[in-house]
Amino acid sequence: MLHICCAPDATVPWPELMAEGYETDGFFYGSNIHPAPEWRLRRESVLALSGVIGSPVGIAEYEPGRWVDATYEMRDCPEGGLRCAECFALQLAAASRFASDAGGYDFLCTTLTISPHKDPALINRIGAEVSSLHGLGWIERVWRKEGGFALSVARSLELGLYRQKYCGCSYGLRDRRGDFS
Repeated sequence: MLHICCAPDATVPWPELMAEGYETDGFFYGSNIHPAPEWRLRRESVLALSGVIGSPVGIAEYEPGRWVDATYEMRDCPEGGLRCAECFALQLAAASRFASDAGGYDFLCTTLTISPHKDPALINRIGAEVSSLHGLGWIERVWRKEGGFALSVARSLELGLYRQKYCGCSYGLRDRRGDFS
């Protein structure tokens, strides 16, 4: 199971895992994404990539209130701080539960480590922890290595995938724009 934060970031990990012999389905969690029209754009892009890859993708129910409840006390943390760690944990736990509940999955991996703005050691640590809680192995990767991020940008442009301009959360949007609009 590949946890997908957004379609552009999945353009490298998804086919690469399949080329390595993993039967790889995707899972998109987007309750951290604000506002809802942004979530819809990202969801549709993930579904389009799923069609190109030829592998199914599960879509988590959009529940932004739950995400806000879990991160609200960290709303003033800087980008890359405790709030982001909590967000990674929420996303990876949802993917791990989905894989465990669906059955037939032995491993979990994530696209999150393709971003040059995220801490891959932290993401891989959280991923290993939540995977083991659900009886899954963790595939530790840093997808941005060896030009992975640049390749994801090129592939997403080739495929006409929607490329967002911020992480997705309301706090990231606020910090980028200075408000919640």
